[in-house]
Amino acid sequence: MELSARNVLKGKVTKVNHGVVNSEITLEVANGVEVVAVITKASAEKLGLVEGKDAYAVIKATSVMVAVD
Repeated sequence: MELSARNVLKGKVTKVNHGVVNSEITLEVANGVEVVAVITKASAEKLGLVEGKDAYAVIKATSVMVAVD
């Protein structure tokens, strides 16, 4: 797989919550570190996303916020 996005995080699907149109997918990308994405339900089904499956979070954004306490 080759992508133009530079931020690709490999993880394991830990939760899939299907709605009527969209699905919320939770990936554990490191021990205790999760990334949550909302994608179309059709895409989630086409990708076969189920708990325990390896997947990638691909992040390509025009703006990224950074915060500190």
